[in-house]
Amino acid sequence: MDDADALARQVADAMLARAGAGPAWGVVIEEVRLGYARVRMRVRADMINGHRTVHGGMVFALADTAFGYASNGRNEITVAQSANINFLAPAHEGEDLIAEAQECSRAGRSAVCHVTVRAADGRVIAEFTGLSRTIGGSVIS
Repeated sequence: MDDADALARQVADAMLARAGAGPAWGVVIEEVRLGYARVRMRVRADMINGHRTVHGGMVFALADTAFGYASNGRNEITVAQSANINFLAPAHEGEDLIAEAQECSRAGRSAVCHVTVRAADGRVIAEFTGLSRTIGGSVIS
């Protein structure tokens, strides 16, 4: 792991430690590198909707979490400007969801990131695209 990747991991760990939502949902950071993040979350009973499938908001939140870690890896405070998601398949209670984020392009203070959310068996659950904006300051000192 080079210095840039080590910094990206430190930033992601610090962000998770400060968050309320990610720990409450059981989000686990599996891997972080500069411009890349992979996170995992198990679907619990309190995460399902009236159709007995995972609530779309939980899928979005997991994708957004991976997006945040991938986008902040340079240790520059970066936030979402916009995001969209396409839901492709359901997931159910007890399944692990894995969100894999990859920064695709950067221009100035903006960047585009693509996130794929899969079930542990490889089924694609959703595709997410986020536009980030670096706003200044450092995530960690």
